[in-house]
Amino acid sequence: MNLSRKASFYSLLTSKSIAPNFVAPELPDFLVKFSLRIRVWEESDSLKEDLSFGVKIPSNNDEVDVETGRTEKDRGKAFRSKRILTIHNQALLSGLAYCFSSCSMILVNKYVLSSYDFNAGISLMLYQNFVSVVIVSFLNFCGIITTEPLTWRLIKVWLPVNFIFVGMLVTSMFSLKYINVAMVTVLKNVTNVMTAVGEMYLFNKHHDNRVWASLFLMIISAISGGFTDLSFHAIGYTWQFLNCFLTASYSLTLRRVMDTAKQVTKSGDLNEFSMVMLNNTLSLPLGILLIFVFNEVDYLSKTPLLASPTFWLVITFSGFLGLAISFTSMWFLHQTGATTYSLVGSLNKIPLSIAGIVLFNVPTSLENSASIFFGLLAGVLFARAKMR
Repeated sequence: MNLSRKASFYSLLTSKSIAPNFVAPELPDFLVKFSLRIRVWEESDSLKEDLSFGVKIPSNNDEVDVETGRTEKDRGKAFRSKRILTIHNQALLSGLAYCFSSCSMILVNKYVLSSYDFNAGISLMLYQNFVSVVIVSFLNFCGIITTEPLTWRLIKVWLPVNFIFVGMLVTSMFSLKYINVAMVTVLKNVTNVMTAVGEMYLFNKHHDNRVWASLFLMIISAISGGFTDLSFHAIGYTWQFLNCFLTASYSLTLRRVMDTAKQVTKSGDLNEFSMVMLNNTLSLPLGILLIFVFNEVDYLSKTPLLASPTFWLVITFSGFLGLAISFTSMWFLHQTGATTYSLVGSLNKIPLSIAGIVLFNVPTSLENSASIFFGLLAGVLFARAKMR
């Protein structure tokens, strides 16, 4: 009788089921341990494992892949792991793309307006919107995306909010020419204050104390940042506060206009691509009118920048970036959610502010840097408070 049979026989006798009066002789320790291993191995229902050597043996219910040697369960686990990894990679990639496009757009606009000393912000906005219209129209023609057809009923509904949209873009260009990127980022927090107050009075929406505390910090940081700004420009600050008002107005009116616009579309819906197409297409005639109002035509006829291929390359790239923000924000929002999207948008202002100071050699002081950091922190706290 070999060792395994002796061990099984011993375990059978010690179970008292056959010979209750039998007194088993004391066996060596190694044989008792071997018996326990045999019993554990035999009683396992699923994937059996020899406790001595850690060798896994598939049960009868598992199908083994002849080529790979994997069971169906192993392949299922591998597939799930790969799927989770893919989802995480998509979220990371979309987040990086969104951060890159949004940061680059502001930095490129600042570069065109300040480094090139281009004094036609409305013309720059008009060209960027034209590039967006061309790209969206091409993608729609190829069947890659779908947009709602521009009907007169839809245009009449959307036109009021489009006036605000154009004003928002124009004032942003004017303020960015005079104010450094870091201070523009901090001053944009005032938009959140105006939006919160507007929601309270227009929609009877109440915010908790954490939200109001973060909004108060934003106001303090904007005031302290303005007092400590070594490159303070009154005209630039005026344009920026007007931009904050128009941005808040756009945010407050957009939802109501969208609900009305959906009722006059053929599909009964209005996706992001249709809104991009609507805003940018309707902004073209209004932008042309504003070019004459602000007398940019005379400047454009004299500036040598329009003869520079490099300049055209830069402003065309800025047009691509403007559209990329819409695409990447939708992609990132789809991969993560509104909470992560809002928080990343707030955190994204930190590297943007640092890059704006470094790339454009902005003169700053310790007090102004502290105010900027204080404002950025208030923005993050605001995003966190809105999540709760």
